[in-house]
This record gives sequence, C-alpha cells and structure tokens, in this order.
Amino acid sequence: MFKGIGRNSALTSKIAALDALRANVMIADDDLNIIHMNPSVIDLMREAEADLRKELPRFSVATLIGSNIDIFHKNPGHQRKMLAALSKPHDATIKVGHRTFDLRVTPLSDRGKRIGFVVEWNDAKERLLNLDYIAQFVAVNRSQAVIEFTTDGQVVSANENFLKAMGYRLDEVVGKHHGMFVEPDYRASRDYAEFWDRLRRGEFQAAQYKRIGKNGKAVWIEGAYNPIFDASGKVAKVVKFATDITAQVELLANLKILIDQNFGEIDGAIDQSSNEAGAASKAADETSANVQMVAASAEELVASIGEISQSMVKSRSATDDAFGRVVSAGHSTEKLSNAAQAMNGIVGLIQSIAGQINLLALNATIEAARAGEAGKGFAVVASEVKNLANQAARATEQISKEIDGVQTTSDEVVTALGAIREAIGTVREYVTVTATAVEQQSSVTQSISATMQSASAAVSTVSASVREISSAVHEAAVAVGKTKEAASVLVR
Repeated sequence: MFKGIGRNSALTSKIAALDALRANVMIADDDLNIIHMNPSVIDLMREAEADLRKELPRFSVATLIGSNIDIFHKNPGHQRKMLAALSKPHDATIKVGHRTFDLRVTPLSDRGKRIGFVVEWNDAKERLLNLDYIAQFVAVNRSQAVIEFTTDGQVVSANENFLKAMGYRLDEVVGKHHGMFVEPDYRASRDYAEFWDRLRRGEFQAAQYKRIGKNGKAVWIEGAYNPIFDASGKVAKVVKFATDITAQVELLANLKILIDQNFGEIDGAIDQSSNEAGAASKAADETSANVQMVAASAEELVASIGEISQSMVKSRSATDDAFGRVVSAGHSTEKLSNAAQAMNGIVGLIQSIAGQINLLALNATIEAARAGEAGKGFAVVASEVKNLANQAARATEQISKEIDGVQTTSDEVVTALGAIREAIGTVREYVTVTATAVEQQSSVTQSISATMQSASAAVSTVSASVREISSAVHEAAVAVGKTKEAASVLVR
C-alpha cells in the first residue's frame, strides 16, 4: 500500500480499475517499492522473464510485488535522482538484454504531496519495427517512383519521382484511373481486366511495363504492384514501386540494332581468326618438326665432324712420323754418299798401289832379263805380279765406276728425299691447317646444334602458344555466341 493512502477509498477503486485495462501498468510507492501490477504487465513480464534473467539473474516475476524498482537498473542511483525531481510524466526507453521497453513514469500526489509513481510498460519491438519500416519506406520513396491506387484502380497519391517520370502534376492524376497510363488497346483487353482482378485477390505482380506518360510519351518502368492488406486480411489498396528504365530500354533497342548489324561481322572475324590460328598452329607444328629434324641432323654432323677431327689428328701424327722418317733417311743417305766419296779415295789409293806394283813387276822383268837364265823364274813371278796388278787395276776401275754409280744414286736419293721431305712438310702444314679448321667447324657445328635445339624448343613454345591462341579464339567465339544470345534476350 502507499504510505498515507491506505484509507483513500477513491484511489483504491482507481487501482482496482487498472486491472481491467489492457495497458501494462505498474504502481510503486514513494520509496520505489512495487505495490501493484495489473494482469497485463504481469503477462508482459512473464513473457520477457527468460530474456531479462540473462542480464538480471535475480529477476523473478513471482517476487516483483514488494521488491524495489531498482531491480530493473544496473545503476539505480541515476534513476532515483531523476525520479526525485520528477513533477510531470516522463517518457524513457530502457534496454535489458535483448529486450527494449518504452516507459512512461507519472508521479502520483495526494493534497500536494507525492505518494508514489505509475509506470506504464510497453514492448518497444513493434514501435522500433514501425520506425524501421517507416525509414525503409522513406528510402524507397526517395529512390523510386511510388503511386497508390484503390482496389478499383483509382489513383490516391503519387510521389515526385513518379510524377517526374510520367510528366504529370499530382492534381492531374489523383482520382484518375490507372488506365490513363496504358495504351488504349491494352486498356480494353481482357488481360488488363485480369491484371486488376489478380491484384484484388492479393496477388503480387512484378515485371517490366510499357506505360504512356503525358503527351503520349512512352515510358518503360521496372515495377512491382503490391496489394496492401488491412487488419481483417482484406486488400485495402495497391501500392506500386517502380524504377524508370526508359533510358535502358532505349539502349537495349540500340543494342539490338548493333547486334543485327555487327554480330555477323564479328562472327566472320572470329571464324577467320579461328581459321588463321589453326593454320598458324599447323605451320608451327610443321616448323617445329623441321627444326627438330635439322637439330637431329646437326647433332649427327657434330658426331661426323668429331670423327673427322679425330682422323685428322691421327693423320697429322702419321704425317709428322713420316716427316721424321724421311729426315732420318735423308741423313742416312747423306752418310752413304759421304762413304762413297770416301771410297773414291780408297780406290785411288788402290790404283796407285796397283801402278806401283805394275812398275815393280816391270822392273822385276827388266832385272830378270838381265839375269838371264837365273832370272827366268823371277821373270815368271814378275809377269804374274804384273797380271795381278793389271787385274787389280781393272777391278779398281770397275769398283770406281760402281762407286760413282752408288754416289750418283745416293745423290739422286738425297735429292728425292729432299723433295719428299718438302712435300711431306707441305702436307703436314695442310693437315695442321685442316685439323684446326675441322676443330673450329666442330665447335661451330656444336654451337649450331645447341642453337637448333633452342630453336626447336622455341618453336615448340610458339606452337603451344598458337594452340592456346586458337583455343582462346574458340573460347572467344563461344563467349561471343553466348553474348549474342544474352543480348538477344535482353532486347526482346
């Protein structure tokens, strides 16, 4: 009970009357102790009890009466200070956990003295939703064309966006039928009548529509006709939200013209590109095969030149050996010639001895003749010595002739060996030059082989790239085909 009002029967009757109200009413005394809660507020608190306990663990509907209103506040000091100075109704919104409540606190007085407070509770969910809906509607109204109709199609109101798109003033459309915005043939058709019948049945309708603005101007809209229901579930009105897409439709019409004019050329160009890419790919493959063949031939040539180079090295070694042997033979032949010349001196000595012997034999013969019979035997010996001396002279002459022949032959051999040495020296120089050239050719050929291998790899890369280009052209053709189909759909 309120302090000092226990005997106030009029106030007691008023408190009793609160139980019959649908309003959510809570009464607290001057010390903010809860002394009464009508059934509506009790139901509200029970419905929110589980959520409130998440933030207020001590909260319990069963123990609210008799507890202090501070239970709803984490920091009650501020609340008490504000209520102490309260002299007129005060509106506030509090949030407890996920719940939001709108409160109206009204001080109660008896003969000028405050005796308590009446607190009206309301779940703020619907109010906040309505505020959100209003904000959304304002946003829609700001960005889209909006017009309202009765269920019979009479214009109730229209926003500035709609009037601007259609070219009318508000007073020119309010009270007029929706049919003023459609073509006469469609307005008289069964489809138009069915359009409004479906709306009156509550069926939502959305599409692109052609409408007629002021002075017969064609206006295209992307619109949605929305039946609005009243509390009884009956369609009360129709609201249309629309966007002016006239410019887009005109662009699509131009696109259709471009499609009709240019897609044939594009298809031809892509076909030509595809054919050329295919031919290029084929040529690249053939070039790659040819380059690989040349590269293989270059490798074989490198191997052949390597073998030639080895043969030239061996030939050079053999030529050097032959040159050395010819030089050695030349030296031996010179020794032979020198020996022959030396034998000439010996032959001369023999001839001189033979002459002396012959002279001695002559003297012996003369002395034997002088001796007479006693000298006959000596004369015979002298005669034989003379014969031997003559034979030795003849033999010496023959030896001299042979030695001359040997010397002449030796001279000829020396001359021939010199010529052979010069010829082998020339061959040796040619072999050396040839071997050097072969080595250079081997190095160059190896470089050519490596280059051809690189070229083969490069051509293979080009071939792969051309195939990728061909694939890309094919994909572009497919994409253009899809674009063409999509564009055709857009411009229908």
